[in-house]
Amino acid sequence: MHKKTKRRGMLVIAALCAAALACFALAGCSGSGSQSSTSQNAAQSDQARADQVAQKIDAIYVQERTDSTDEQCAAAKAAWDELTDAQKELVSGEHASPDYFGLDTGDASADNPLNQDGIGENEILVASFGTSYNDSRTEDIGSIEKAIQKAYPDWSVRRAFTSQIIINHVQARDGEKIDNVEQALDRAVANGVKNLVVQPTHLMHGAEYDELVGAVNQYGDKFESVSIAEPLLGTVGSNSTVVNNDKQQVAEDVSAQAAADAGYSSVDAAKDDGTAFVFLGHGTSHTANVTYDQMQTQMEDLGYGNVFIGTVEGKPADTASDAVIDKIVNAGYPRVVMRPLMVVAGDHANNDMAGSEEDSWLTQFEDTGAFSDVSCQIAGLGEIPSIQQIYVDHTGDAISKLGSASTTGSTDAGALADGTYSASFDTDSSMFHVSEANNGKGTLTVENDTMTIHVSLASKNITKLFEGSADDAQKSGAKTIEPTVDTVTYSDGTTEEVNGFDVPVPALDKPFSVAILGSKGTWYDHQVTVSNPEPISAE
Repeated sequence: MHKKTKRRGMLVIAALCAAALACFALAGCSGSGSQSSTSQNAAQSDQARADQVAQKIDAIYVQERTDSTDEQCAAAKAAWDELTDAQKELVSGEHASPDYFGLDTGDASADNPLNQDGIGENEILVASFGTSYNDSRTEDIGSIEKAIQKAYPDWSVRRAFTSQIIINHVQARDGEKIDNVEQALDRAVANGVKNLVVQPTHLMHGAEYDELVGAVNQYGDKFESVSIAEPLLGTVGSNSTVVNNDKQQVAEDVSAQAAADAGYSSVDAAKDDGTAFVFLGHGTSHTANVTYDQMQTQMEDLGYGNVFIGTVEGKPADTASDAVIDKIVNAGYPRVVMRPLMVVAGDHANNDMAGSEEDSWLTQFEDTGAFSDVSCQIAGLGEIPSIQQIYVDHTGDAISKLGSASTTGSTDAGALADGTYSASFDTDSSMFHVSEANNGKGTLTVENDTMTIHVSLASKNITKLFEGSADDAQKSGAKTIEPTVDTVTYSDGTTEEVNGFDVPVPALDKPFSVAILGSKGTWYDHQVTVSNPEPISAE
């Protein structure tokens, strides 16, 4: 072949090869692009389905119940169940997350929503904020309800939650329906309840308690008598130094339980070992936020120098995480144990306190590097038997006041003949009460339109009384009521010496203020009601 012809032939072959390679390259690029497009479309489809579920969750994350709520709850759960595991991880909205349906909080079937009919004439409605954590709902709220039912078997105990957000969460995820306050009250009316006692499990007289009272008051004319019991910590008081017997009891109970769960025989033993306790409440912008400072005062009054009160919301300011950290660092405790100052161990306890996020209290304490050990106890106040008893006592006080409110007859001394009467002496405290030997009664003396009741208390721990407020009791010239030494006889024949007091009674069936001085030298505010006078001897 001629050299020129051969070269031309080689060029043609090279060109053909190049063209072939180009075709293969183009074909390869076209296939890769198609696969990438398919994957991208699949990812977009997954996110779209996850977003639809997130929208359904956000739609039921509301505080108002409507005619569509049941249908919306069912639709949200059905849509979630249709997602793949990978799609569930993509769920994200204003409130929605994979944890809304996916977090394991225990067995919901172990809980009793107490929404049965067939109530009878007497109902105790236990009203709680609520929790979506199934185990806590059973162990904390459920235990309080059971304790109240056991103490008052002739009454029907029912439940209401004040948080519709939580009610919807539990209903959508677990199929458990819990009444809100309006539903529970409507149920009571429909069942013909005549006497209603409402026992809040709230910690204090805060915003939630106020809203509950307002809701119950709207139903006041639907029942023959209604009585609302005190929350756990009783009356608020005017400033951070004002404490009461309820706060003292709670402080002692939660501190003792925390120490025991941490392996110590007492709070003092933990202190000697360099361990501080932090009890974490929610916090509030309500005026009742002074309650948290009062609890800190109460801890100090008890001599618990290694116990500190904190709040998730940092209200009041001295209970914020940074403030509490500074207090403990300055006090020199190397070890810290945190525990909720909340009725339930729900989201705040598991996440805000003990979570792994950078803003949790556990993380903040660990990040300081100032402590050799930081641990958390995930347990609500409601599971402590002695705390349950405080609620039981508050319910009993409310039942007594219910009887007083429904009693017709005299409310002032002028309507009673001079003489002596047996009368009920009811207070707002589980600590300030008549000796059980006297069945809650004292001796009422009526003379010249003036009433005085003599009561024998449960012990000698209350050393003085004052008719009025604790603040006034401490003013110069305040006339206090001094004790007598009374001997009471119990049903088994045993006797005990206790302090007794002669208390002026301005009117029957109406609460009035009485301050008490405890054995530790602190004055406490209380409300007293004297009712149901029965003649012993008349002149």
